Amino acid sequence: MTFLTDDFLLHNDTARTLYHDYAKDQPIYDYHCHLPPADIAANRQFADLAAIWLEGDHYKWRSLRTLGIPERLITGDASPREKFQTYAEAVPHFIGNPLYHWTHLELKRPFGITTLLNGASAEAVWQEANARLKEPTFRARGILEQMNVKMVGTTDDPCDSLEHHAAIAADKTFTVKIRPSWRPDKAIKIEHADYPAYIERLEAASGITIRRYHDLTAALDKRLEHFAAHGCLASDHGLEILRYAAVPDEKNLDTILANRLGGKTPSEQETAQFQTALLVHLGREYARRGWVMQLQSTSSATTTAACTPASARTAATTPSATAPSRTTSPPCSMPSTKPDNCQKPSSIPSTRATTPCSPPCAATTRAKACAAKYSSAPAGGSTTKKTAWKRNSPPTRKWASSRPSSAC
Repeated sequence: MTFLTDDFLLHNDTARTLYHDYAKDQPIYDYHCHLPPADIAANRQFADLAAIWLEGDHYKWRSLRTLGIPERLITGDASPREKFQTYAEAVPHFIGNPLYHWTHLELKRPFGITTLLNGASAEAVWQEANARLKEPTFRARGILEQMNVKMVGTTDDPCDSLEHHAAIAADKTFTVKIRPSWRPDKAIKIEHADYPAYIERLEAASGITIRRYHDLTAALDKRLEHFAAHGCLASDHGLEILRYAAVPDEKNLDTILANRLGGKTPSEQETAQFQTALLVHLGREYARRGWVMQLQSTSSATTTAACTPASARTAATTPSATAPSRTTSPPCSMPSTKPDNCQKPSSIPSTRATTPCSPPCAATTRAKACAAKYSSAPAGGSTTKKTAWKRNSPPTRKWASSRPSSAC
């Protein structure tokens, strides 16, 4: 793994000095992550690399869906070994995307594995990583301690009980702080189809019947107090579309909410008014409590099943016990199919670019176009890039050749 040296991404003396002499040994305060608090509370010992690596990583899921891989091999009923093999064979397609670097960083630290992951190396990597996972220091808490983590902010819905956070806080033998982070997306996104059902959940969690806008803010405020009692210090908002409209009076907000609970879909203007009102209200509540307000205005982190042709969605109707259910967060985000938008394999393009939802094979079309564009070194370019791209190209996989032509 020659690219992943101790000076990876450190391109000058100043960068090397700042990292090696100052930053390298500093503790980690991770204020936003998706670690399941239940795993930390139970100090889970992971059965295999698929369990710790693929079971809940929506970035890896998204990359596989973009390649048109059947859902059975992502979150469906395929065996853990099959899922890992599928991911390993897909990894060379990720050259030029941060996921390629993240994958190998995760193998190197803490597993100590420096083998490039691909279909041929999958079995050796699988065996070596699984052997390490049997060690006590590779249980959920042990890995956090290995990485010198001092604080983790998990991602938690207002309806969550936070029972696992309470259990962790009560265990004085574990010194890493696990704090909840308030993620009220489902309470804010009134345009979503499941919004009325979510309001029922919020009613049950808060003990407040929600019929008017004031009821909603009262229910949220009550849950804010619950989060504060469990050590919460930060909010986190995932906003695929950052809407804004002047906040109307409460009577209009009452009407928007009542119509939505009655089954009527709000207009774009009503959605913007409602979301702006709630964000302003919550922002004031955060400020009053001294919390940080994080806004993530990005493309959807999860490619939805709606972006995948029916022929590719071969997942079992009931996912396996270890496969978490997928969230559906429109709009979809798929890579552009234009060759002119290609990035050279040595570059690190943003993963946040959003284009209208298109069939997964569009990503493969783009990958082929990029490969063709860089199959020979451009004028003034380096032949190293060409060689690296070819060397890491995976063999054709059945799922890549079995897509019907209509999918494109």
